[in-house]
Formats: sequence, structure tokens, C-alpha cells
Amino acid sequence: MIGSIVSAIIIGAIIGALARLILPGRQNLSIGLTLIVGIIAALIGTAIAASVGLTNTRGINWWEHLIQLAVAVIGVLLVVQMQARKSH
Repeated sequence: MIGSIVSAIIIGAIIGALARLILPGRQNLSIGLTLIVGIIAALIGTAIAASVGLTNTRGINWWEHLIQLAVAVIGVLLVVQMQARKSH
């Protein structure tokens, strides 16, 4: 259980940071918010991969990570847009 939480935090941090790097321009997100978006994206991406049968692979599951990254990019975009609306 604790190992799963730690791995979710690590993968979430990596996924969130990669999502911010992929998006053009500057995103005004804190590190904590990036971590939260990344963790949520990792969990949602894993659930999507499991629902389509992509979780039982040998080695690194690249499809699952790509899905997680796509969800993280969408998540970062949504959070940035929500913050922009609040500031106006």
C-alpha cells in the first residue's frame, strides 16, 4: 500500500512535469498543483489503460504512460484555464 502511494507520487510528479514541458508557453502553476494534476492523471490513465486491457504487459508499460501523459496535458490545460478565469 505505501509502495503504491510512493510510486503514484513519483510517477505523478514526472507525468505532471512532462505535461508542462510539452505544452507551449508558460503555465503559471505551482509545483504542488503540478504534482496533484500529475497524480490524478496517473490514476485516471491507469484506469483507462486497465479498462482497455493494456495493463498486463512485460517490462515498462509505455501505452499506459502515454495515456497518463495525455490525461496530464489535458489536466494542466484545464487548470491553467480555470486559473485564468479566476484572475479576470
